[in-house]
Amino acid sequence: MAGLIALLDDVAGIAKVAAASVDDVAGMSAKAGLKAAGAVIDDAAVTPKYVHGFDADREVPIVLRIARGSIVNKVAILLPIALLLSAFAPWAITPLLMIGGAYLCFEGAEKVWHAIRPHEVEKADTGMEQGDPTHLEEAKVKGAIKTDFILSAEIMTIALATIPPEQGIVMKGLVLLAVAVAITVAVYGAVALIVKADDYGMALARTRTGFLAAAGKRLVKVMPGFMSTLSVVGTAAMLWVGGNIVLHGFAELGLPGAYDRIHHWAEGATHASPDRFDGLVAWAVTAFFDGLAGLAIGLVLIPVAFNVIGPAIAAVTGKQAAH
Repeated sequence: MAGLIALLDDVAGIAKVAAASVDDVAGMSAKAGLKAAGAVIDDAAVTPKYVHGFDADREVPIVLRIARGSIVNKVAILLPIALLLSAFAPWAITPLLMIGGAYLCFEGAEKVWHAIRPHEVEKADTGMEQGDPTHLEEAKVKGAIKTDFILSAEIMTIALATIPPEQGIVMKGLVLLAVAVAITVAVYGAVALIVKADDYGMALARTRTGFLAAAGKRLVKVMPGFMSTLSVVGTAAMLWVGGNIVLHGFAELGLPGAYDRIHHWAEGATHASPDRFDGLVAWAVTAFFDGLAGLAIGLVLIPVAFNVIGPAIAAVTGKQAAH
């Protein structure tokens, strides 16, 4: 009897440890997901364009194919790479994180530049809108998965950087797996809802009367504006998160000037605001100046990307650089 009681006590102890571990994984995964907000929002804003032009009954299957590719990117490729880096080259995490942040800055600044100086950025895509739908779908899905790989690499690197270094490789793996699955489900679940929202609205308008019909018509009307707003929010998030990552990286490497200055301004703003708004004011000021820094970094990178990096890649791959 005493042995049974001791065994049950041990089982209870193990259960408590397991529960604590689950809580730790959930907490660190949530923190990592918030840190990756810029890339996540951009992912959700970018993906719907890959189903544009297809029949309505192909939209969700295409999103599901891209989601499966995203899971493969994150779990089968990027997660093992992240764990290897953590175990054998932790010094590389900050530089890689800064490269990902710089890419976010570049993408955000390029969108701002195109809004200010619009040009025929879709010229190269016009030829793909014709031809066999099956081949077009394959090309679109492959393109989306390639784009997802870049964004997923940023997400996984950001997530890895938020995990305390003292955590073991198993805990890091569990957190990264949780982040990979949760973000993929959230992003592509949201994308599926977005791409079908106008169809659902039209169905309501055709088959229902009264309030539901009016709601359906309203949904169809607001979706274009919603997509535009999502794009703007995604761009702002990229600049904010990218700028913060780069500046924080410089601080980690011994150049804390800009990072500390922004935090000093945020603290000053909180002192001038009511106490109940301290957190909101500090976040808003930090995000604003991080975003400005991200925009400046991105604008510097635009000519570098198109005049140096692009031609270099074209010379290696034999493909014409995009302009």
